[in-house]
Amino acid sequence: MSFYRFAKNVVKLVLKPKYKVIAKGTENIPKEGPVIICSNHISNYDPPIVGITCPRDIHFLAKEELFKNKLFGYILHKVHAFPIKRGMKDRNALRKGLEVLKDGHVLGLFPEGTRSKNGELKRGLAGAGFFALRSKATVIPCAIIGEYKSKEPLQVVYGMPVDMESLRKNKRSAQEVTDAIMEDIKKIKEKQPV
Repeated sequence: MSFYRFAKNVVKLVLKPKYKVIAKGTENIPKEGPVIICSNHISNYDPPIVGITCPRDIHFLAKEELFKNKLFGYILHKVHAFPIKRGMKDRNALRKGLEVLKDGHVLGLFPEGTRSKNGELKRGLAGAGFFALRSKATVIPCAIIGEYKSKEPLQVVYGMPVDMESLRKNKRSAQEVTDAIMEDIKKIKEKQPV
């Protein structure tokens, strides 16, 4: 068993019963080939929650500061996370993200860049659109719905793939593509009863 699978099982044991995690729409995630999962961001628990509900291994972009603790940084690397410098163009992180997709893996992004303190969606950063336009990945919008309260339902809903064909055809910019992804996340949130 890989370290990723082991870690996933441990996190499932801890978080799934505590937060009554309900996953929906996992059938929308292609079983193979490059995929970008774009989720809203409401808590530090979001990456492990998306990680345990997605049927495939995810390579998450994570803020550089998380890697400063040697032990935690080691664990993050072992579960395929890689660092990005916030607030600036990080060419290494962009290159690494494109490599992940070129190799047919799943890239996990939180386009808002930072957590929303009130749960409301903020405008996403252009990075998500950059990866979507520069790769042949299927882009899956994901919405985490609910609050991280003990024994309360927490839904992780994976939507239908974003229509990248029409976005490319209309020569949309990276920011416009991110805006379209965020709009799909917003629609998922609005459709789901809490």
